Amino acid sequence: MRLAVPPNLVGFAQQAIGPVPVVSYGVDSQKQLEEATFRNFWKFQNPARALREGREYMVAGWAEMSRSLTSIADGADLILTGTTFQEVSANVAEHYGVPLAALHFFPHRANSHVLPLKVPPSLYGPGFAAVEWAYWRILKDAEDAQRRELGLPKADTPSVRRIIEGGALEIQAYDEALFPGLASQWGERRPFVGALTLELGTVDDDEMTEWIAEGKPPIYFGFGSMPVESPESALDMITEVCADLGERALISSGSWQLDRPTPSADIKVVGAVNHARVFPQCRAVVHHGGAGTLAAGLRAGRPTLVLWVGADQPIWAAQVKRLGVGTARRFSKTGPTSLKAALQATLSPQAAVRAEALATQMTAPSEGVRKAADLLEDAARRRGVR
Repeated sequence: MRLAVPPNLVGFAQQAIGPVPVVSYGVDSQKQLEEATFRNFWKFQNPARALREGREYMVAGWAEMSRSLTSIADGADLILTGTTFQEVSANVAEHYGVPLAALHFFPHRANSHVLPLKVPPSLYGPGFAAVEWAYWRILKDAEDAQRRELGLPKADTPSVRRIIEGGALEIQAYDEALFPGLASQWGERRPFVGALTLELGTVDDDEMTEWIAEGKPPIYFGFGSMPVESPESALDMITEVCADLGERALISSGSWQLDRPTPSADIKVVGAVNHARVFPQCRAVVHHGGAGTLAAGLRAGRPTLVLWVGADQPIWAAQVKRLGVGTARRFSKTGPTSLKAALQATLSPQAAVRAEALATQMTAPSEGVRKAADLLEDAARRRGVR
């Protein structure tokens, strides 16, 4: 196995995976999240400016990624990519004539389940096709340059179409139970394996467990790598609302820089958290709506409040509300009053019961890893690669 990961994650990959070759791949992913283009994605903007900035953001590091992947993919049995930058990997896979597989962390292909209203296939199919075409046009210059460098012919169809029609294995790394009926809509082409996680422990696990045991189960708050305008203001808001509700709070600071002491004995601020160990000890889980964090909270049977920031998070936010396992709202539009109301809805007996029921339908992490590995090995074998 060989890995290509963003430069800021090379150290983590080497520590988590072990003695496996790891190369730097593209741009710093944390810096990408902190850029205005990501934060303003859901804001109304000047269309021309939004298109220009969006193109620059989406193709940043494209050529470097292609060369890095080309350097380690020669002789590979299969190339596995994530949801983003699939086109880079698809072109390298075509160059070497090896199978392509992708991990999708949310429904990324044409379907009726992520739309705000139910529509027939005769409408949602063309709609997704139009989006795919527009997406390809944004990326086209960068992709054309990559294909020239790899000695491939110029593409005349959207990249998504080429990936699908080329027979790429598209593993759905989230649970079928979160989108009832989607598996039937897609068939066997896109198998579901559940969220994949290493369930890594942290140096603070024992300390967190001891603090949790000192009082009533806390509400967990964590926003991963998501940037917010003022982490200290967010901390103040959480402290104020939890005090008003008589709740304790365990806050994972993530990428937040908090340079002051914890404001209350009922508030504990920690760094990284072992979700699999900590979430079952909490009363509810509040987070940004990342697919992995969402799955960990629901596996623990805990109701969820999604305070989304961007990317695919609004999709998960909407699904939490549809499933009745909590509620959701946009982080930047949340203040003390709205946070209190959202927490009260999340802590309702109805949300707790539904969350506990959904937990019984979630795939265990070990089972998901086994399924994914079997699918990848089978994909390589079916193409005659040894």
